[in-house]
Amino acid sequence: MKLSIIMPVLNEADGIAQALAALAPMRARGVEVVVADGGSSDATVALAQPLADVVVIAPRGRGIQMNAGAAASTGTVLLFLHADTRLPPHADDLIRAELARTGRVWGRFDVEITGAHKLFPMIAELMNMRSRMTGIATGDQAMFATVPAFGAGFPDIALMEDIVLSKRLKRAGPPLCLATPVVTSGRRWEKRGVIKTILLMWWLRFAFFFGANPAWLARCYGYVPRQS
Repeated sequence: MKLSIIMPVLNEADGIAQALAALAPMRARGVEVVVADGGSSDATVALAQPLADVVVIAPRGRGIQMNAGAAASTGTVLLFLHADTRLPPHADDLIRAELARTGRVWGRFDVEITGAHKLFPMIAELMNMRSRMTGIATGDQAMFATVPAFGAGFPDIALMEDIVLSKRLKRAGPPLCLATPVVTSGRRWEKRGVIKTILLMWWLRFAFFFGANPAWLARCYGYVPRQS
């Protein structure tokens, strides 16, 4: 059961070396690390190349970048990791052992959020509880799946690609919810304002549930879509 870690990036020069260095012990154990760049204008690609097994260039968009990384990988299990999220030290061993033990084909980790804001622990706990109740995972939780379950992969939409993939994967069975947490940065909450970000994300999910166009939601989130 070979694990490939796929990291979508865009202009992450300030942190990509640290993010990939954190994966070096797993690479030493045979884990493949694939970086999928969405056309960075900084030194992200140059910094990533000596620290990853594969670096691919793809059109900008997290879903399409992760699909490109998956296509370039050789693993039988694919894990999708944000550049500002850190895996627990033996995440690779844990995933292999628990997939084998449970017979499940996909899953995610619980999450902790780093930062000074006193609401971060509560936000993380609510994210984990919601995920366990609904069977829906988010990108912050380091989703993983076997190659057959992943299938056609993420939809090419500007936002909510993790929600759509989770719904499809649920048809193959419930997720493996690993309580050992990944640790993700609270920078986007801090940048936008913690309360404002919480309310915005709730509203975006609510609107998406009722059929709002993902491209419009992405613009509301502040994402500038790529030119087709």
